Amino acid sequence: MRIVLQRAKEASVTVDGQVTGAIQQGLVCLVGFTEGDSEADIRYLADKLVHLRIFEDENGKMNHSLKDVGGGVLSVSQFTLYGDCRKGRRPNFMAAARPEEAERLYDRFNEELRSLGVPVETGIFGAMMDVQLTNDGPVTLILESKNGKGC
Repeated sequence: MRIVLQRAKEASVTVDGQVTGAIQQGLVCLVGFTEGDSEADIRYLADKLVHLRIFEDENGKMNHSLKDVGGGVLSVSQFTLYGDCRKGRRPNFMAAARPEEAERLYDRFNEELRSLGVPVETGIFGAMMDVQLTNDGPVTLILESKNGKGC
């Protein structure tokens, strides 16, 4: 499981001209799955994401978590995070989880975030989406579960 997260002042996702999700302060999370990802990966990265201290305190230091600042998550499924560009000129997406499994894991990940007390907005799985955000910082990080063994 892989997440590219960006700290945002505001963000939204639009599908076919309709906003399907929007947040104010929080995190935009591009979320991808690979074969073998499990509940342990979901729990590990959801907990990591919610408690990661990447929001500034009153002294400008990154000491506050998403929970501390009361932020939300804009979660966007993105199989292209598992694109392999090492060979040729066209990415190979063989490492991405099959769509049926990825959708199940994506829904479960969003449920896990909500169970941790975080508001979650989403795009639509498998749809062409327009994502807009005001990146705060900018702060952009990559989290990876490696089957629950660290990022």
